[in-house]
Amino acid sequence: MKKPSSRIRAEIAKLQEQLKVAETREAERIGRMALKAGLGEIEIDDSDLVAALEEIAGRFRKASGRSKSAATQVTSGPAAGQADPA
Repeated sequence: MKKPSSRIRAEIAKLQEQLKVAETREAERIGRMALKAGLGEIEIDDSDLVAALEEIAGRFRKASGRSKSAATQVTSGPAAGQADPA
């Protein structure tokens, strides 16, 4: 039986909220580790920091054997490790 479009939209909205919560949780986790490592005290442009973090992520992906196509997907904003100016 086919689902009505309103029900599909409701499911999408629920999944988008779950994604937002998961991304926030991941960003907070990575942010805490970055602060422990002393990154909060370093004056660095966001683009330079993102490039360095991408390099680190690439090293870990190679070690875990993940495919390159899945490894190159990067989002912008706090979830991608960009510093929050606030």
